[in-house]
Amino acid sequence: SDAIGGVVDIGASDAYLSPTQVQQTPGIKNIALAISAQMVNYNIPFLKAGTHIKLSGMVLSQIYQGKITNWNDSAILNLNPGVVIPSTPIVVLHRSDGSGDTFLFTSYLSDADPNGWGNSIGYGTSVAFPSLSNALAANGNGGMLTTCQKTPGCIAYIGVSYESQAQAAGLGEAMLQNAAGNFESPTSASIQAEAAALEKKTPPDETLSMIYDSASNGYPIINYEYAIIPPKESDAATAQAVRALLYWAVDPKGGNADQYLAPVNFQPLPASIAALSDAQIAQITG
Repeated sequence: SDAIGGVVDIGASDAYLSPTQVQQTPGIKNIALAISAQMVNYNIPFLKAGTHIKLSGMVLSQIYQGKITNWNDSAILNLNPGVVIPSTPIVVLHRSDGSGDTFLFTSYLSDADPNGWGNSIGYGTSVAFPSLSNALAANGNGGMLTTCQKTPGCIAYIGVSYESQAQAAGLGEAMLQNAAGNFESPTSASIQAEAAALEKKTPPDETLSMIYDSASNGYPIINYEYAIIPPKESDAATAQAVRALLYWAVDPKGGNADQYLAPVNFQPLPASIAALSDAQIAQITG
């Protein structure tokens, strides 16, 4: 919103610009910088250490609608044959602030459960989450992590940049079902597989949902990390500085190098997507 209003030179978001935002602010740009993903984490006491529970978008939709309220519900057990899951009550955690993470998570629920979540709640940076007695809200990824850590039975959606912190906090990490019906963890390989399937579908303005796509071995909640650029920078010198920074950011020898991406578990842009970003960067003026 600050970029749209011209308050900042560069904004940042996990969420691509909506058609309404583009129409209301002609010339605004969302420029892909890297590829990220989103985890679904949980705090289930007495679950065997190292267990990665399998969850589907449909089951997550029912959890967040209050239709599944215990971890040993048959819908969860059916996805996890042979796994001993305690009857712990589920505590549903969502973001209290407007966030790209909520946009990504609710997009997954909408795509996986179009007749349920998609029709009744939908997706966005903020949505009207069902009012549940077993629900909590937290601010930011850090708040989601610490609240889940101290709340037995918790389930939460957290950006993959917090993976090491989530592991250190003892939170479990779900394997999510993709559109092909397979269950994947957010690894470098599964994130890159999903991104590769979307490479040719990415339009010149790089506005694209990367959720729940077709790769058989792809992780279903991934996204471009975007720089949001106002229609015009304050002056030519500022525009030149912004262009230089962003050219560096998408360069595989610059900001897309492993030394910068690995600490936050981001993946580099495919060469063709970096070229689309370069083309948009070249259009930045002051």
